[in-house]
Amino acid sequence: MTPVGSTLIELDEQGVAWIAGTKTKVIEVALDKVAYGWSPEEIHFQHNYLSLAQIHAALAYYYEHQAEFDAEMRRQAERARQWAEQNKDSPGRRRLRERDLLP
Repeated sequence: MTPVGSTLIELDEQGVAWIAGTKTKVIEVALDKVAYGWSPEEIHFQHNYLSLAQIHAALAYYYEHQAEFDAEMRRQAERARQWAEQNKDSPGRRRLRERDLLP
């Protein structure tokens, strides 16, 4: 038998996995699955520019490399937390508080 690799996933120069022919990263589809618990069909409904084949390929790639993707998701969440902490008293947030639009 001849092994067949998916042509639906591509790696860029930095090693980031993308759905071939799109501007969608594999991690974005994986986040939809992990964060929202969406099925492939729901992901397709939310992102109808992706085919079910592309979504399944992205999820398969995620599961094959789950440890690395999960570590990257944790890093991104931590960066977002740090950014929010650093910007909790930004000029825009102060203006919103002055208008009683933020606590």
